[in-house]
Amino acid sequence: MLEPESSSAVADAEIELARPHIDGVQRHQSVGSSPAGLVRVLHIINGEHYAGAERVQDLLALRLPELGFAVDFACLKPGRFAEARLARRARVYDCAMRSRFDLRVVRNLIQQIRDEEYQLVHTHTPRAALVGRLASALAGIPMVHHVHSPTTRDTTYPWRNRVNSLIERASLSRVAGVIAVSQSLGTWVRQQGLPQWRIAVVPNGVPIANPPLRPLPSGEWTLGMVALFRPRKGLEMLLEALAKLRSAGLLVRLRAVGGFETEAYREEIIARVERLRLAGAIDWTGFTTNVGAELARMDLFVLPSLFGEGLPMVVLEAMASGVPVVASRVEGVPEVIRDGREGLLVEPSRPEELAEAIARVLRGEVDWPALREAALERQRERFSDQAMAAGVAEVYRRILERTR
Repeated sequence: MLEPESSSAVADAEIELARPHIDGVQRHQSVGSSPAGLVRVLHIINGEHYAGAERVQDLLALRLPELGFAVDFACLKPGRFAEARLARRARVYDCAMRSRFDLRVVRNLIQQIRDEEYQLVHTHTPRAALVGRLASALAGIPMVHHVHSPTTRDTTYPWRNRVNSLIERASLSRVAGVIAVSQSLGTWVRQQGLPQWRIAVVPNGVPIANPPLRPLPSGEWTLGMVALFRPRKGLEMLLEALAKLRSAGLLVRLRAVGGFETEAYREEIIARVERLRLAGAIDWTGFTTNVGAELARMDLFVLPSLFGEGLPMVVLEAMASGVPVVASRVEGVPEVIRDGREGLLVEPSRPEELAEAIARVLRGEVDWPALREAALERQRERFSDQAMAAGVAEVYRRILERTR
């Protein structure tokens, strides 16, 4: 048995948006068999980081019990998730794989599913889809897969993207359902060959924060970026833009929140910072679980991603905190930020355009308070954690009713 760790454009309208039923709790309680009347779901995740996708997983574990589903986790690459998570009632099992194709863990997963009477498996990465598909099929329960970003362009390594894409496609050939976090990603999933009826779009969501009123920034502005820093996040573009803004005489600095994916990439970025003479203009905070506190110290949030974004959680968190956003026009970002309304959008890989968009806000050419209020309203209406959990719960119900 597995040992638990310490407790310490919009896409085609044909892709279905999962919608909750008001009578959902009664319906799935009739399906569940656990003593508490909850359907038990095992989420199989990587678990080495605590970034956007892990935030989704954590919030689902917090919110789904309110809708009749109890969530636990099996980590294939145990790491930061177990300690950083907020859903402390969810059990986290150390289920480490020695390599990408180490399938010995499948036997343990099957035993865990049977012992704990899980009724659904929910996977979140290609690695998890591979072992989850085998375990769920052999244990005789349905599997749901969550697509957080397009695997064909998830990293800057073409060979890795190709391998992950092949694994994911093979693993999803007969799954009960696939959840895409944005309409654009739902269209991408369908283009990979999955039938439309298996795909549901459930947008990401974050808690409604109700931040205090903030005055228009004056003096030096603080730009912010929160990420697991890796090449596709476009940090280089933001550094180039920051250098241009400062050389133009604008008072601005950067607050960079998060860790680096690799030490080699950190060294590469630090060398670029030195070359651009920005060392005194950047505050590196490292990883934090209190993203809200960091966002409160930012005047403008910047997401300069090059590609590979499904629907960025950190953009939603910035909106919920009342921090206007300047972001790249990639994947699902335009489905959240409408250019000129909730924030500003620029083309990726264009530091000059990024610098100009930021400068427009700093110079007062764009109404900062209006951006802030519009972003707050849109997040509350469309992208809350309750709405996300309700959409996922509805997918679960449909699958359980179909496979009963």
